Amino acid sequence: MVTAITEGIKISVVTIYQEEYSNPDKEHYMFAYQITIENLTDYTIQLMRRQWFIFDSNGSRREVEGEGVVGLQPVINPGDTYSYVSGCNLSSDIGTMSGNYQMYRSADESSFLVDIPEFELIVPYRLN
Repeated sequence: MVTAITEGIKISVVTIYQEEYSNPDKEHYMFAYQITIENLTDYTIQLMRRQWFIFDSNGSRREVEGEGVVGLQPVINPGDTYSYVSGCNLSSDIGTMSGNYQMYRSADESSFLVDIPEFELIVPYRLN
């Protein structure tokens, strides 16, 4: 698990290789990742946008951005957590992802960025 805290918001990431959805012979590797967002502040926040930077060890880089996560813009109260699972495909068996969330704090009507720590996407046999 990889974890980072930015402005009182804790982001934790766990990844899982999806062998049943992958096809190494066609250079298709599927990974799932679970993100847990924990609000350690005294303020209610809302996740408005996300931005991902995806690096594939074959040299390709992608940037993905958009509203919310998995179709939602969750509100997270003080002390609460929000978790979701999503996925990423690579054309090689090793890669990384990192990024940020744009959060909105209603108490002072401000927006701020929360770092998503870099995490690895590695097919398990590469770890031996």
